[in-house]
Amino acid sequence: MLVCTSGFIGNSQNLIDSLFEDIHFDESVGEARFFRSDKVDFIQIQSTLSDSVKIAIVVYKPAKPSRVILLSHGWHQSVMPPKANSKNPYPEFLTIQVDMRGRKFSTGKADCSGYELYDFYDAYKYVMKHYLSYISDIEQVYFSGGSGGGGNAYSIVSKFPDLFCSVLIACGMSDYAAWYNQDKLGEFRDEMISWIGCPPEQCLEAYQSRSGISTVQNILSPLFIVHGENDIRVPVSHARRFVQKAKMNQKEVYYLELKGVGTRNHWGNITKDQQLQKDSLKHVALEYKDPPVLPTSGNLLVPGYVVTKHFSVFMKSLDEIGEVLYDLREKKITIIKGDAIVKWNE
Repeated sequence: MLVCTSGFIGNSQNLIDSLFEDIHFDESVGEARFFRSDKVDFIQIQSTLSDSVKIAIVVYKPAKPSRVILLSHGWHQSVMPPKANSKNPYPEFLTIQVDMRGRKFSTGKADCSGYELYDFYDAYKYVMKHYLSYISDIEQVYFSGGSGGGGNAYSIVSKFPDLFCSVLIACGMSDYAAWYNQDKLGEFRDEMISWIGCPPEQCLEAYQSRSGISTVQNILSPLFIVHGENDIRVPVSHARRFVQKAKMNQKEVYYLELKGVGTRNHWGNITKDQQLQKDSLKHVALEYKDPPVLPTSGNLLVPGYVVTKHFSVFMKSLDEIGEVLYDLREKKITIIKGDAIVKWNE
């Protein structure tokens, strides 16, 4: 465990003040249209969980077979529609930007780190089938998100514990109930109430099941976290409390806290030296890493659902946290908390 106290995210993630338009994309109108080109594809794929939901993804193709990285947009954002000659933001990766359900270019309803995180898994499975020639190693999968996407990153690493070789988290919220209570201006509460279904005082577990801090014990991937000390919109307590809990659970976490950084802009007041520090963290996070391996036996918390390379477990409600004991050798799963459906992979 290395904890540095002293982010690494694309420029689009820094534009957190721009609110995304709450409309669905009509392919027949507007400036952006779905397309395929030699360098990048902007397409819709079918959700495998929800028959009525289609997910927009942007796929940047590397010059040679490469590793895979999934990118999450911010809280009020959608993906930025590319142009046919747009450059790959991560040239050494097959880069997939996912427009989660309910956002501008996808259908369905947003649900705040709920089934919308499964949309990333659908995107991953889709490119494994349709872009295999661009992939150097199917086990080499990485994830990055900042702000609202950082909240997704905190959550997704526990829902898919043996998928990501590393996860980059910039200025993310690790506890949605705490974030709700910290949002004194009500900037994000309306979405939380709509997307989760109620305020936390009515169903705290619904917020906990979406919060990465609730399921730290599931984590198998190394995490690289950066946060500004004075961040107003997402207080640094989200990173500090998560890192503390991760240390208690002996997880591999690398934390960079930027002293004096943060206003209503996550990176307000950042210095050149601090920018170099977070660029360095990004570089280390994206170096080749061994894929995570699920232990032969153990227990997992189930925050609505958990998906491994061997089996998946879905609670009857997305708003519950269950728990299972599993044994891969005996191919046995025992549900010790909650009501769930178990499926072994073929």
